[in-house]
Amino acid sequence: MARQLRRKKEVPFYMLVVMLFLLGTIMGSRSIETIAEKIPMERLHRIVIDPGHGGEDGGAVSCTGKNESNFNLQISLRLNDLFHLLGYETVMIRTTDVSVYTSGDTIAQRKVSDLKQRVRIVQRTSDAVLVSIHQNTFPEGKYSGAQVFYAASPGSKELSAQIQADLVASLNPGSSRKEKKGEGIYLLEKITAPGVLVECGFLSSPQETALLQQPSYQMKMAAVIAAGYCQYCTSEG
Repeated sequence: MARQLRRKKEVPFYMLVVMLFLLGTIMGSRSIETIAEKIPMERLHRIVIDPGHGGEDGGAVSCTGKNESNFNLQISLRLNDLFHLLGYETVMIRTTDVSVYTSGDTIAQRKVSDLKQRVRIVQRTSDAVLVSIHQNTFPEGKYSGAQVFYAASPGSKELSAQIQADLVASLNPGSSRKEKKGEGIYLLEKITAPGVLVECGFLSSPQETALLQQPSYQMKMAAVIAAGYCQYCTSEG
């Protein structure tokens, strides 16, 4: 599995991600995708990007009344574009506000089917690495900060540690949050490919929710996740 996460050293990745962030902010994420499709770079492996929840399963609800699924999708679309520019092939589990279940008569049954379908997509993707995007919540509004959870598969813990460190350094200075094993998280427990789940922030925090609603902050979040991924791959190469 470690082989899946190796990549040649090409350019200083933070410099590249800063450039991508500025480009995305000025021109829009769709412009990034258009440029990315024209760059003749070898796609060494596939990153499966999972915008958590979707459709009738909106996930957590923010303190402003917005569904988590929409935050997840917006950050995931930006992350998808950045990974394309960095030379990776991606698989998006969803690109619109839908669930991906294949069966079920009740909402509970469809939620189970949805999770199983996400696992199937990862498992059937050759040379896959999963990056799942979610948001956190808590009954009290005082908690904030991103946290990364990792699968039991080889390479996952190291990948999560790098992304977590970069999120703290770049977006959550002073945070004491550490990467954690994804115990009880179905998606991370069932995949055999390397995988992480990023809880980008707390929707129960008014201050963090305000940030997560901003396209510029969503692009920053995506840029830091992409940079952490690339830094880890460089260290393994």
